[in-house]
Amino acid sequence: MGEVGGHAVVIGGSMGGLVAARVLSDRFARVTVVDRDAFPEDARDRRAVPQGAHVHVLLTSGQEKLEELFPGLRHELVEGGAVPFDYGSDLLFHQMGAHRLRFPSGKPGISLSRAFLEHTVRKRVAALPAVELRDRLAVCGLTGAAGQVTGVELDGGEVLATDLVVDATGSSGERTDQWLRSFGCQTPETVTVKVDVGYTTRLLHRHPDDRLLDDGLLYLMATVPPHDKRAAAAFPVEGDRWMVTLAGWHGAHAPADPEGFAAFAAGLPTPHLAELMARAKPVSDEDARKFTYPQARRRYFERLRQPPAGYAAIGDAVCSFNPLYGQGMSVAVLEALELGRCLDRSGTASSAMARAYYRAAAKVAASPWQLATGGDFMYPETVGPKPPGIDLLNRYVRQVMLASHVSAEVHDVMLDLQNLLAPPAAILRPATVVRTLLAARRSPARR
Repeated sequence: MGEVGGHAVVIGGSMGGLVAARVLSDRFARVTVVDRDAFPEDARDRRAVPQGAHVHVLLTSGQEKLEELFPGLRHELVEGGAVPFDYGSDLLFHQMGAHRLRFPSGKPGISLSRAFLEHTVRKRVAALPAVELRDRLAVCGLTGAAGQVTGVELDGGEVLATDLVVDATGSSGERTDQWLRSFGCQTPETVTVKVDVGYTTRLLHRHPDDRLLDDGLLYLMATVPPHDKRAAAAFPVEGDRWMVTLAGWHGAHAPADPEGFAAFAAGLPTPHLAELMARAKPVSDEDARKFTYPQARRRYFERLRQPPAGYAAIGDAVCSFNPLYGQGMSVAVLEALELGRCLDRSGTASSAMARAYYRAAAKVAASPWQLATGGDFMYPETVGPKPPGIDLLNRYVRQVMLASHVSAEVHDVMLDLQNLLAPPAAILRPATVVRTLLAARRSPARR
């Protein structure tokens, strides 16, 4: 690891941008993070993160890598009220008509709000000597020539000269693509998958020792496609609160008013959330918070013959996943680490470096994209380029989910996939296929 350049600018101060700044701080003399929104002094939701008020998941893979970048972060979060848990034993996962078999998996998780995680990481990044955080600044363009990005233009006319711009805006890319094309840069092909997902979230008061029915610490529910499109979650978060999110695909969205929200919960196939809401008082009498996500999007930077030098997209600016699968933050962390490795190998923010990075980032995104879109295409209303063979694969995946109701071994494989610890092909290993086909017959959902 050595100094790659004098100045790097990160556009966007959310999780992807913050982790990118941490990685770049080891490789550039100065790193500037700019964001159009204000950075709050405490753990509050930001307007620039519209999904921030809803349940978020930091997968085991993302958590492990964050701990490498920010030693002691997990301890700091738990000391601040975040709730540690085991994915196999503490999580009540109701899927395909029954609960997965619970067992001690050794795969750690941490339950907290997005705002608390981002605030804690932002404090760590702000303390780095090489990093400057600048908020309430909108970017109105990029500067460059002949396929090379050389700077960032801010509203008001200020131009930040750079050796590398990291795009962590999470936007559709249309505006950035327009800027890049204006000085001869190639821009990527984009595909979208329309899912029409809606989230509705309420916060409830929680006693420190409180647990859910069946002694669960967290609850996740996804019903049986294609006819039932609902999903739900209840996670304990800092401040002795429950965060309850009711969601669904293709218009199966929970109402925001208290009565409608409670009725949606009461109609779920298990009583866990209805029971919780009957005994836990809401933090606020206001309507629940809502968020809609119309489509997932993937931008194929790795297919560019000559990607722009001095520019790298990260996180949702590369691939924006259906948030119901909880993959986005962890993927952004893994991509930031790949960017650091590619900069180390290249020693410069050249087009060749960008090409190597996008190929590495594509490998990071491939598995979660396949998992998410595969699940989305279990619903006939999903619109987009359908991967070849996905219907056949989904029929087998249903059997894997049924097997996880009675087999700890199959459940463990599913957890590896969902925590990005193994590729999707793991469920096709001969031993797993045999266990799946034998165990699926015994699922209580078959009765």
